[in-house]
Amino acid sequence: MIGLSEKQKKEIRDLLEQYCGRFSSRNSASESLKNVSASTIHSVLNGKWQNISDAMWKSIRSQVSDSTTSKEWQIVETPTFREVNFVLSQAQEEKTMIWLTAKAGSGKTTAAEYYRSTHKDVIYLLCDEDMRKSSFAIELARAAGIRINTQKLAREKIMIVIDAILEMDNPLIIFDEGDKLSDNLLCYFITIYNHLKGKAGIVFLSTNYMQKRMEKGILNGWKGYDELESRIGRKFYEAEEPTANDVYAICMANGVTDEKAIAGIVKDASQCNFDLRRVDRKVKAVRKKVQLAGK
Repeated sequence: MIGLSEKQKKEIRDLLEQYCGRFSSRNSASESLKNVSASTIHSVLNGKWQNISDAMWKSIRSQVSDSTTSKEWQIVETPTFREVNFVLSQAQEEKTMIWLTAKAGSGKTTAAEYYRSTHKDVIYLLCDEDMRKSSFAIELARAAGIRINTQKLAREKIMIVIDAILEMDNPLIIFDEGDKLSDNLLCYFITIYNHLKGKAGIVFLSTNYMQKRMEKGILNGWKGYDELESRIGRKFYEAEEPTANDVYAICMANGVTDEKAIAGIVKDASQCNFDLRRVDRKVKAVRKKVQLAGK
């Protein structure tokens, strides 16, 4: 099997250096990565590569890469992209809590990853429906680059994370796909908010489903829902949906300039509510077809 080239390793080193820049120290950066020690980060960044396996290089690449690091894809500032960045900036500056909703495939995650890559003290956590208090605290600690004893009780773990966040200069926590969290965890955010109020920004990103869930929870008197809605100002921020113009701009920015090809992608997108994940696939498929035809 052919190993990674020097060029590939330099690219991974550059990605790691950029990634470390988001944290207060390389030690914090290492705590946010799985099975990557601070000494390994030091060796990679200082060109001491002889004892680093290809498996470690690949592990680092997969963990420090996201939608903002790809050289093969240009991010387009759609209305959703701009609105997500506006909300994140507002929450970070004003130390407030906001819940933004937008339909699936509108580019919420890409926008959040971009914001994280261009601002310090931003903690991004992709939520999961299987999370429980203990696993949630562990994942939040990792996202923030905080070392915790995983054997401690859930409340002890989350308090350690909260205390560490309070020491940051201008913290913002982004909970992506927040609607996947269980009712118990959503209630847990009341405690988190109470400790971080006025000291950290908190933003939830989710689909519009969360609005219906919130209405149902309040109507039925479910525990925590009224308090949670109060803490987001009794209002969801609804992002603008993608349009044909956004699809056109994405095509042009990513090398698809033939008007007929663009029209086909726009038509396809219109049949699936302009889902940008679908647009991504179609644009890449057209580019590949053009590349193969040119060989």
